[in-house]
Amino acid sequence: MPITRKDVDHVARLARLALSEEEKAALEEQLSKILAHAERVTSLDTEGVPPTSHAIQLANVARSDDVVDPLSRDDALANAPAAEEHQFRVPRILEEEE
Repeated sequence: MPITRKDVDHVARLARLALSEEEKAALEEQLSKILAHAERVTSLDTEGVPPTSHAIQLANVARSDDVVDPLSRDDALANAPAAEEHQFRVPRILEEEE
């Protein structure tokens, strides 16, 4: 299915692209070639080929989810720049209303 100049104009308008006549002619040819290639790909016999989401087989890329003891409060606060009453002390960012 070849792309027409009308199709290129329509897509350019949707994408809000200002194209010159030379660019429109080039896109008409390029998009026609892309669609012809896609048509050839869809005509391939894929009977017996399982669907896949990746071109290569992936191993488990996440670490194992092992249960571990959480940090103690003292360990969590050990590197804090400031702590007060077993909590992180941070600068005030909101002013109190009077």
